This record gives sequence, structure tokens and C-alpha cells, in this order.
Amino acid sequence: MVSNLDETPQANRLHIAFFGKTNAGKSSVINAMTGQDIALVSDVAGTTTDPVYKAMELLPIGPVVFIDTAGLDDTTELAQARIKKTNEVIDKTDIAVIIIRAGDGDTSLEKEYMEVFRKKNTPYIVAYNAFDEGNAGSVAPVGKNTVVLNAKTAEGIETLKQKLAEQVTNYEQPSIVGELASAGDVVVLVMPQDIQAPKGRLILPQVQVTRDLLDKGCRVVSIKTEDLSPMLEELRHPPKLVITDSQVFKYVNEHLGKDIPLTSFSMLMAKYKGDIDEFVRGARAIASLKPGDRVLIAESCTHHALKGDIAREKLPNWLSKYAGGALAFDNCAGHGFPDNLTDYKLVVHCGGCMVNRKNMLSKIGYAKEAGVPITNFGVAIAFLNGMLERVTW
Repeated sequence: MVSNLDETPQANRLHIAFFGKTNAGKSSVINAMTGQDIALVSDVAGTTTDPVYKAMELLPIGPVVFIDTAGLDDTTELAQARIKKTNEVIDKTDIAVIIIRAGDGDTSLEKEYMEVFRKKNTPYIVAYNAFDEGNAGSVAPVGKNTVVLNAKTAEGIETLKQKLAEQVTNYEQPSIVGELASAGDVVVLVMPQDIQAPKGRLILPQVQVTRDLLDKGCRVVSIKTEDLSPMLEELRHPPKLVITDSQVFKYVNEHLGKDIPLTSFSMLMAKYKGDIDEFVRGARAIASLKPGDRVLIAESCTHHALKGDIAREKLPNWLSKYAGGALAFDNCAGHGFPDNLTDYKLVVHCGGCMVNRKNMLSKIGYAKEAGVPITNFGVAIAFLNGMLERVTW
């Protein structure tokens, strides 16, 4: 989750995924939309195996991620694994484009996926690819969110872009900090530079929060943990807000006036990417944990675990101490959850800076369906320190 300062992070881009049967022309449509040979095109069925991701700027929408998926009707030996990966893409899809080969009389499979998108409140567009029909005008579109195109000649591609733009008219990335700060406010960011921090760089939540505050017109002061007290003494007035790394919540709170609002990067990400109220409810479930209970600690990205890793050492130790005895922990990383979610008494998720909001909300939905409380690192740490009533979000 180290930041790349010269481009929009993939997790902050609108995710547009393309679904359809093998050789419906999904890859060809993506290539026609981008004007690049991004996706491999072949007459051989099943050319696309794992989902292919391409970040780009799509006018007039802005930064997006195109996702090319394997065929829904894949019948190869690896079919189940490929279709599982295709289905995982659904959980992160902001807008779906369902490609149907014009003239295909059996669209029952595509209709099943349309129903899935309806249940998930994911907008979708149906695109009939008429590359076998001579031109796109030979097939009449049906329905408001239907378009006919010819991926080979690019006829109808601009219409598809317009349909996508219509779907995102009301799509706007919320502010990470929200109403906690406004123009002219002094906001202090406490960012420990320990072994967990990448040398010469900042982690993505710190970069995103800083940019959000600057966009608001705030005056941002970034400091290391040990500089908090000296910096407060130098300020003419108390800061409007202090945002800290969750791991030093207790230290910052002890050195901060009780009238100064306090939150953490992780708690802000919980609200920005997920459902903060659900995470707070999940954190309160920590009180009911008993020795031997199984807890899933989930991260959205993979990284090399160092000594003192938050997910593999610190949180397990803190949670076990709170429960009065050793808990059983499993760790998972990536965009999905294990199938045996009901085996756990609690799920503790990272801030989710590497996944989009749609994916995080899907994860929360799976936990709720399984009847398992879910929280995130920052909210859990606030609870463990007895600070849920102290912090703001």
C-alpha cells in the first residue's frame, strides 16, 4: 500500500468490468474503447483466463479501471477456477458491461448475471456485439441501457461510452475527512516513521488524507509521534483535528487535550471505504470473545511481514490479552474471504486502501450474511484502548 504520487490509485478509480460468454468479443470491445491492444484477442475460445486490469483515463468519466474477464461459459479444465475469479470481480464492479454476441439466441446465462447485478445494486449495460452482422445497424437495441456495436469497426463504441457516462453522472468520490475539517483549519497528522514505514515514502492512506485536506484548503502539519507535544506548544491555537496512526492512539491521546478532536487514518478509511457503523458494532463484539475463539484477520493487500507486524503479531496479542487467553487466528490477504466464514467469531479487516468501496461493502455483506461481526484495524484498536467514545469520524 505504498503510494505512487503520479497517478490515481487503482482503488480510487471507477471499476468497469466486462462480462460475457467466450468469444462474445469482450476483449475486442475493450481494445476498441481504449484504442489500444490491451486485451488479447483470438478466435480461440477462452483466450482470457485470469481477469485483466487496465487503469486509464476515459473521457468524460475520468480515471477508471477496465476489467476483462474470462468467458462465463468456459468449459476448459480450469473452468471452475476461472469462473470463480470472474465472480470475484463482481464484488468490486461499479458498472458492469455484459457483452452478447448478436444473433446468440440463448441469453439465459447473461440474464442470470443481470439478476446478480440487480441484487447487488450494480448498474449494468447490455452491449450486443454485431461484428458478424456486417454493421451494428443490423441489430435493434432493446431497453434504455442497451447498445449495439461492432467491436471490429468501432461502430457504436462512442454510444457505449455515453451510456457509461450516464451511469456515473451521480458517481462522486466522497471526501475522506468529510466534515471534520474545512478550509483554513489546522490539521495535525501523526505519522510514526518506524520499521513498518517504507523508507523514503508514505503509505497510501497518509497520502490520500493529506491530498484530501489540501483540496479542502486546510493547513496540514505532518509530524512524527515524539514531536506531538513540542508542536502543540508552538501552535498559536489548538488544531481543529488530529489524525494519527492507530497503533499510537493511546500515546497521542495521553499527550493531547481532551477537547481536541482525534481520529485515525484507519477510522477515516473505514468510513470512506466501508460502513463505519457496522465496524463500530463489530468492535464492540470484541467484548464477547473468549479464549479459544477463532478470529479472521483480513488484509486487502499482500506484503512482507516484518517483526511487530500489525496483522500477525500486534493485533493477535492485543485481542488475546483482552479476551483473557489465547485466541485462534487465521490471516487472509486479497479481495475475497475464505469460504468457511461461519467458523469465526470476528473478522478484523485492514483499512482497505488497496480495494475500492464496492469491494469493501461486498465483504461487509458477506460477513453479515454469515452472522459474523466485522470491524477494521483502527476501530478495533480504539475499542481495545477504551477510546471509542473519545475518537471521532
